[in-house]
Amino acid sequence: MSKTLSRATETRSGPARRRRRSVVAAAMALVGVAGFAVTNAASAGAMDGRSRPVHDKALQADLEALVKDGTLPGALMSVRNRDGRVTNYTAGVGDLRTGSKVPSDGYVRIASITKTFTAVAILQLVGEGKLALDDTVEKFLPGVVRGSGEGAAIDGRKITIRQLLNHTSGMPTGISAMDKGILPIKDRYFETRELLDAALTEPPTFAPGQDRVWAYSNSGYLLLGLVAQKVAGRPFAEVVTNKIVNRIGLKETYYPGPGDRELRAPHPQGYLPAKDAAGDPIPGQMIDITRFDPSIAGAAGQMIATPSDVNKFLLALQNGRLLKPSLLAEMRQSVQTSNWPAGWRYGLGVIEMKLTCGITAYGHGGDADGFQTRAAVTPDGRAVTVAFTNDEAHQYKILDFFDKALCAKK
Repeated sequence: MSKTLSRATETRSGPARRRRRSVVAAAMALVGVAGFAVTNAASAGAMDGRSRPVHDKALQADLEALVKDGTLPGALMSVRNRDGRVTNYTAGVGDLRTGSKVPSDGYVRIASITKTFTAVAILQLVGEGKLALDDTVEKFLPGVVRGSGEGAAIDGRKITIRQLLNHTSGMPTGISAMDKGILPIKDRYFETRELLDAALTEPPTFAPGQDRVWAYSNSGYLLLGLVAQKVAGRPFAEVVTNKIVNRIGLKETYYPGPGDRELRAPHPQGYLPAKDAAGDPIPGQMIDITRFDPSIAGAAGQMIATPSDVNKFLLALQNGRLLKPSLLAEMRQSVQTSNWPAGWRYGLGVIEMKLTCGITAYGHGGDADGFQTRAAVTPDGRAVTVAFTNDEAHQYKILDFFDKALCAKK
């Protein structure tokens, strides 16, 4: 699992940051490219029988360029055009051992894109009158959120649901069990309460709701999962499945259950760069990390989906199938971020992205060990989800490519 579940907290500074497409992030063996492919699939309800998906040769060429040096073994992308047409792209190799192709629209770990699902579940409970955004955590989990040691200042009586959703709660940023990376814990199952208790021993990043202060927090979203579970009276995975996945017919999206360490087929393999004693990548060596227990991420990043299904989710959200207009507007009320690209703000589980073409898109990014994903939808209905099978390589080049894909006309 990635060290933060979303590397949007890392950004460039100086001249590099001002490059034309550097304003967009999501916050994502050394071999030659073994092949690439493009597949087109007409989406349900697309225009009419004469409407055909359009393959953008420029996007395909850029995708191939990203995997050319082999540090990103494979890439897959789904683009839903403004008129409803869907085109799926792939590049690179899906399995370094066999040299097989990347499966078109295969399953990937979407990591922190899960946060948008979590936020939607919470906002649906708001719409049902079961909680309010300015309720404190204490109301639903009395006595549970009390810090100790260095975390003594953390107090659920002072933290609201809204603050957790938009990362202004001051909850610790990371997940302490990840301090030594994924490999020592890849087969271990974690209860969310165990992860939360560990977070409560760490110092808060700031006082809850402190003016103009923001810090991305995975532990805050783990806590939201517990709140949703308590309010709904059902396991969090069931809440997300019933209230979102099944409701809008996402056939290729799921919340893996206890003990489920695999990805459904078809899927590319996910990779970590092997590192030396100093922590530097060893050229030519990659570790297959496709299989691990994602419970370490919980409501902050556990879900798995195909790129086209993520696009369907974002479109359903934008088109009012999951939230009433007033709640969607509330979700998109954003706050200023820190150490993120210029023009990026954070709402309630969703990122507001100012694109280089002048459009504002809404979406999220996610990094799980072995996979980095970026997804967003524009106001006129163009949706893009892109995934790569190494979460530590070419992050900013990917962000520039993501911007280009969202701004493209085809």
